[in-house]
Amino acid sequence: MIIVIKITLLSGFYASNEWSCEVEVDESIALEELHAEILNIIKFNNDHMYQFFISRREFGSERIHYDDREHSLSTKLLDLFPLPKNRKLFYNFDFGDDWIFQISKTRKKAKQPINGQIYPRVITESGKKPEQYPNSGWP
Repeated sequence: MIIVIKITLLSGFYASNEWSCEVEVDESIALEELHAEILNIIKFNNDHMYQFFISRREFGSERIHYDDREHSLSTKLLDLFPLPKNRKLFYNFDFGDDWIFQISKTRKKAKQPINGQIYPRVITESGKKPEQYPNSGWP
C-alpha cells in the first residue's frame, strides 16, 4: 500500500530555514532505502553515517536505534507504524553536523499504487531545502 509520510527538518549545524515535504511511499520501504530517498529529495551527498531512531524527543536519551549496530536498517516502515504512544521517528544524518529530521505518517488514507507511477514521490514541499555544505563550493 502507498502511504504518505511527512519529513520535517528539525535541526542541523547549517539549518537556517524551515523545510518539510510530504512523500508518497510504499509502506514496505526499508529504512536504508528511505535514507537514500531523503538524501535524493534534499540533494545531499551520501558521505556520512546515519541512523533512524524512535524517541519522545529529538534529543531524548531513551532511544530505540535503527543502524548497523542495533535494530536493522532493513526494517520496513510498516513494521514501525503505528509508533508506540508518545514516540516519534527521527532520522539523523551526519553525526558531526547532526541533520535531524522527524518522519511522521500522515492521516491520509493508504491507497493502492497507481500503475506506471514511480514511488517515492514528493507531493508537497514547504520552506527552503537545506544546503549540506553552504558556501563551501561542494556540490
